[in-house]
Amino acid sequence: MVDDAQKRYRRRRAIAGLALLAILALLITAIGSHGGTHRDRTTSDPAIHRAAIPQLTAAQQRARIHQAEENAIDSVLAYTPAITSGGGKGHELALTFDDGPGPYTQELVGVLNRLHVHATFFAIGEEERYFSAGTTLELRSGDVVGDHTETHPMMASLSAHDQREELVEQIARIELLGGSRPRLFRPPYGSFDATTFRLLHQLHLLMVLWSTDTSDYTLPGVQAIVHSALAGAHPGAIILMHDAGGDRSETIAALPAIVKGLRKKGLEPVTIPRLMLDDPPPHGRPLPTSLAGD
Repeated sequence: MVDDAQKRYRRRRAIAGLALLAILALLITAIGSHGGTHRDRTTSDPAIHRAAIPQLTAAQQRARIHQAEENAIDSVLAYTPAITSGGGKGHELALTFDDGPGPYTQELVGVLNRLHVHATFFAIGEEERYFSAGTTLELRSGDVVGDHTETHPMMASLSAHDQREELVEQIARIELLGGSRPRLFRPPYGSFDATTFRLLHQLHLLMVLWSTDTSDYTLPGVQAIVHSALAGAHPGAIILMHDAGGDRSETIAALPAIVKGLRKKGLEPVTIPRLMLDDPPPHGRPLPTSLAGD
């Protein structure tokens, strides 16, 4: 009898022990599961990450974009001193305007602003003495101002000293207006030579030519300007127009139809630096030659 009682006692103890172990296992599992869920929520909840990362101000965002575009220009300069277009792989192209600022510049920039378009302007330094308000509006609007020399000469006809003066004097004028140091250069009349390339290298300037010339300076009529711009429009295109150097009312009148037509084609106008960032030209393109025949 005693042996049977001891056996029953030991059996009850063993069962109680097993039950206690099962309870402990359940508690451990529950605690671990709760802790794991909490960690997952902490590390994976986007709202928590957003709260932990301070938001950039508008000025900081602009500065970051500007630096990225500067870096993109440097990247292109590492393999070519001059471009005629972007890479042609995206949906962007560039509208560019020469010979300003002038009496039509502010009106033209106002039209671009209403169309929500940023463009690149190649300004003549000496014109800033009379029409700097146009360049100031370009800068304030987020457009890009490049170097189109101080007096608009045929660069290939000048000495190295005079070519350098044409470049650096224009740069100084833009900086005095509060603009960033120009990183882009367009030669008047498409005239340049080996000396020009050497100077551009020293000044970290990228020569920007074009793939489409609207010939708007000849005053061919609004529809002719629109047709030329749209006919030459393709991904990576660089379209040449003018905001000064004569009556630019036709160019201004053509802009809404040009932008509408580009967007209908699925193309969006951007600045040259943005084009270099998003769709740079490929390596290995032949170096362009002077368009002035010199």
